[in-house]
Amino acid sequence: MNSELDTLAKNLFLASQEARPLALAFGLACAKRIEHLLEKDEVVDCLRALETHLSGKESEQWFQDRAAEAARLANSHQGSKSIDGCGHAAVSATYGVSKALAGKAAEAASYCAYATVYASGGYAAVAQPDAFGPEVAWQVQTLLELAKYYESARNVPPVKNYA
Repeated sequence: MNSELDTLAKNLFLASQEARPLALAFGLACAKRIEHLLEKDEVVDCLRALETHLSGKESEQWFQDRAAEAARLANSHQGSKSIDGCGHAAVSATYGVSKALAGKAAEAASYCAYATVYASGGYAAVAQPDAFGPEVAWQVQTLLELAKYYESARNVPPVKNYA
């Protein structure tokens, strides 16, 4: 969906195991921007689990269990009950959280961008490619900032609200 972000992710080897902390931090940043669109408290709890994991407070197995729960919740989402599709924002937001916990940062970013656009006006907004412009720009800038921090600190970026 976002060629600039895709190229940046490839250049950063974002899908590699070595870059997993950066991928998780970027996924978290994207998911925090659409947190208000989540419909289920259980999904919000999964998002909090990602924050907890990045702070090093729980075991890897504990986190993997939360990631599995996030995937289950996304796959079981009922979808939209609204005629214009605005309710799909919650579906995309839920998938964004799920992908963030799975460490699939580029997929998380795509779902979160869709959630933002769906929330602003349903399918009509999605039909306009420029509707994604502000979110795409934010995502690229945020990944660049996190990558710089990650590279300089050789550490997991701090949990920060990027909204």
